[in-house]
Amino acid sequence: MSVDSLAALTIHELHSLISAGKIQPQQLLEDLLERIEYHNGRLHAYLSVDPDRLHRQLEDQLRTRKAGRLAGIPITLKDNLCVSAEEITCASRILRGFRCPYDATVVQRLREEGAVIIPRANMDEFAFGSSTENSAFGGTRNPWALDRVPGGSSGGSACAVSADMAIAALGSDTGGSIRQPACCCGVVGLKPTYGRVSRYGLVAFASSLDQIGPITKDVTDAAILLGVIAGHDARDSTCAPVEVPDYVSTLQWPVKKLRIGIPKEYFVEGIDTEVKAALDEAVRTFERLGLVCESISLPHTPYAIATYYLIATAEASSNLARYDGVQYGYRSATNLRQESSSNGLLEMHRRTRTEGFGSEVKRRILLGTYVLSQGYYEAYYLKGMKVRTLIKQDFDAAWSRCDVILTPTAPTPAFRIGEKLENPLQMYLSDVYTISANLAGIPGLSMPCGFSREGLPLGMQLLAAPFKEQKLLQIAYAYEQATDWHRRKPTLSRQQIAQSK
Repeated sequence: MSVDSLAALTIHELHSLISAGKIQPQQLLEDLLERIEYHNGRLHAYLSVDPDRLHRQLEDQLRTRKAGRLAGIPITLKDNLCVSAEEITCASRILRGFRCPYDATVVQRLREEGAVIIPRANMDEFAFGSSTENSAFGGTRNPWALDRVPGGSSGGSACAVSADMAIAALGSDTGGSIRQPACCCGVVGLKPTYGRVSRYGLVAFASSLDQIGPITKDVTDAAILLGVIAGHDARDSTCAPVEVPDYVSTLQWPVKKLRIGIPKEYFVEGIDTEVKAALDEAVRTFERLGLVCESISLPHTPYAIATYYLIATAEASSNLARYDGVQYGYRSATNLRQESSSNGLLEMHRRTRTEGFGSEVKRRILLGTYVLSQGYYEAYYLKGMKVRTLIKQDFDAAWSRCDVILTPTAPTPAFRIGEKLENPLQMYLSDVYTISANLAGIPGLSMPCGFSREGLPLGMQLLAAPFKEQKLLQIAYAYEQATDWHRRKPTLSRQQIAQSK
């Protein structure tokens, strides 16, 4: 079996081969590391990879003879998930050199199933971005076109899965940061219901919006990974004590006569014609499968962007207050003895945050601090929370008419690197179709549904009612089996990489 063929396989394919003794986990890890070494210098999907630590980790896993669902299979993590004794930076200078004192709950659950953990996939700094261009250590490229972004903020994770530099990955999603890069890179990305997966050990962006979820090569792998990481955790007070079903066993349940809602507000001016054509064809595919598709309305959708950027920046400014140069991470070299102790301390805080944070992080801290400030809280943040309730009520009403909702994942294919960096508002609109799911706390899944004329992946988003991931995966699986978009792979060669330099 060639190097590429092993790296290109899915979790369920590899599990079968390893269980049958047809391949060894050491061989799989070597193949994957060779591919990372071959491609990562140009794609920059990983901030760093330590082969020796990974080999030792695999040996420890094999010594315990764990026979779990992920035994011997490497799983990649975004650089905002804590892994004990490993460096974590959230792609920010302010955390460079900091090592985690514990494992995130999702990491513990991966280990319990025998997975080999590969940390440090690249991301937008503190998950603030939609293109992975905001990483303090250099952006990530899209494996389908090296002059394009991979989406964000989990762009490193999505790029690695798409380029077969990862078998599967975990990302975080605050306003689309799993689904939008999955769309741009032609893979499957699932944001679970808020509270379905523990956030313990996830570096917080916006605590009422963040969720951890899988990025995978197909829907079956998404079901496997969600089944591993989901479930109640007493260390996260927002993690719901809701039973976790066997997502894999129900994938093949019949979908005939299930109802798909198509919100008219998501198919208005601004959507790319090729994206619209791909979604129209997806609707026809669902109808051929026997599902019933009908138009619905989510009337408060136009207010979602403004609402999201009020709430998300407010929570971000509060969460990032802890990075002050005192407790951990980067500290400016300010000499406190030159001034009074109080002035010196304030100057150290100022310089540390000025030097440690990138421009997008500073922008969101300023916006969030403003909307929470005296005299503006009621006018902005409180009003935003009220509109959030209206958006959730729109979805609650829709579930009486449909089982899932179908929308585009992104308004356009992946855009060119640098194209939107000077226009933050245009960048924010990249998440226009994904943020409502976070505001409402519902699950959402992005999967490939076609390609543009330039060969760039196009994505379809499916949304379901809270804790109805089972239904979401069931309908996504039916579509996947009826199409072959998920089987297409980007062509990466040394010649391509050399030409992009």
